Amino acid sequence: MSTFPADFTWGVATSAYQIEGATETDGRGASIWDTFSATPGKTHGGHSGKVACNHYELWQQDLDLIRNLGVQAYRFSIAWPRIYPQGRGQLNPKGLDFYDQVVDGLLARNIEPHVTLYHWDLPQALEDKDGWLNRDIVPTFVDYAHTITERLGDRVTSFATLNEPWCSSFLGYGIGVHAPGIQDKASFLQAAHHLLLAHGEAIPVMRETAPNAQHGIVLNFEPAYPATDKEEDTLAAARYEGFYFKWYLEPLLKGSYPDDMLELYDDNLPDIQSADMARMAAPLDFLGINMYTRAVVTSDPSADLQFRQVRIDEVPRTAMDWEIYPEGLEQLLVNLHNDYELPPLFITENGAAFDDILRDGEVNDNVRIDYLERHLEAVSNAIQQGVDIRGYFAWSLMDNFEWAFGYDKRFGIVHVDYDTQTRTLKNSAKWYTEMIQQQRSSAA
Repeated sequence: MSTFPADFTWGVATSAYQIEGATETDGRGASIWDTFSATPGKTHGGHSGKVACNHYELWQQDLDLIRNLGVQAYRFSIAWPRIYPQGRGQLNPKGLDFYDQVVDGLLARNIEPHVTLYHWDLPQALEDKDGWLNRDIVPTFVDYAHTITERLGDRVTSFATLNEPWCSSFLGYGIGVHAPGIQDKASFLQAAHHLLLAHGEAIPVMRETAPNAQHGIVLNFEPAYPATDKEEDTLAAARYEGFYFKWYLEPLLKGSYPDDMLELYDDNLPDIQSADMARMAAPLDFLGINMYTRAVVTSDPSADLQFRQVRIDEVPRTAMDWEIYPEGLEQLLVNLHNDYELPPLFITENGAAFDDILRDGEVNDNVRIDYLERHLEAVSNAIQQGVDIRGYFAWSLMDNFEWAFGYDKRFGIVHVDYDTQTRTLKNSAKWYTEMIQQQRSSAA
């Protein structure tokens, strides 16, 4: 069995739009995901987060569920449109009250609240003014961050500004498979720049407003492996990592974009003003690592960034068709540790979707248990090699709205019947509880 430090944080994670539902309740404004989901052909089966897991109504039941799992921490996000229905200006007190209750409810159950400010559900009113393409969104986000940290900051353990800005920018503005559905390379890079700038501008404000909380950001990582030992494939893998995470990581840690990517993006570079890069590099108390799979990459001079992914046959895959490769998590963590001056790390998302079947009140998802166990072994191995990893959050607490995949993919360790809203512990949830108990016993 893998071993972890006695003070290691064990948690589960969700996001607002994926679980809350109640999209038109108590003054909540529309988000870009409400609009995107209502557009024919954008989500599987036309699914939306309108009801989702009805967490907005069932939050107390769900917090009891979290407590009973035996975890000590819960990572969740705030729905910006609940706080500012128009994105700015008029505050919605009922929205703030909801999250106030959730935070107090967690603390009453001895669970640490870990809050993400932005998990992709931009108020539609801001997108109507060009969203993340409009530099005016930066001070607007800072105002929103100030509002949340001022209200909740005395009780929240950590605040992350953004979840996975690669997804918000590339999937949302570059190839359009996520809201708001824009397909434009220059827009993707401009949105990414404004996301990182908003993060950097918000951090010092948040730290002043909530001095006892930890403040950071969550990025997604997909380590790239060359398809062959040829030099051109090795360089292609480096370009993939530059595109996927170093474009976001290096401004935060170094105050600069990667030189090789600046050259590749030359004709589409964002508007970078003189103090932008320094502001992006605001000191971090932690960095969240989201990792699910790896990429195998080969050189392709005809492709936009001169690489393409290669599918490896006869390897285990999840229902998302993602290769299961836990060794990649260990190598990623060690490489980051060796290559950068890092703040403390948290694994803020890791998990897998499988075709789960509820039968006789039980979900036998042993394949998910194997996935989690092997990835936790990778985390443990990285810790043994000196990487400062403080905690692990399983994705996800429960099955939910999986963005463009709708309700077709189940990532939860808790099964949700969307017709009845019945929650059922999968075998993976029971395993997670037992594993945490064993870790605590061995560390005592």
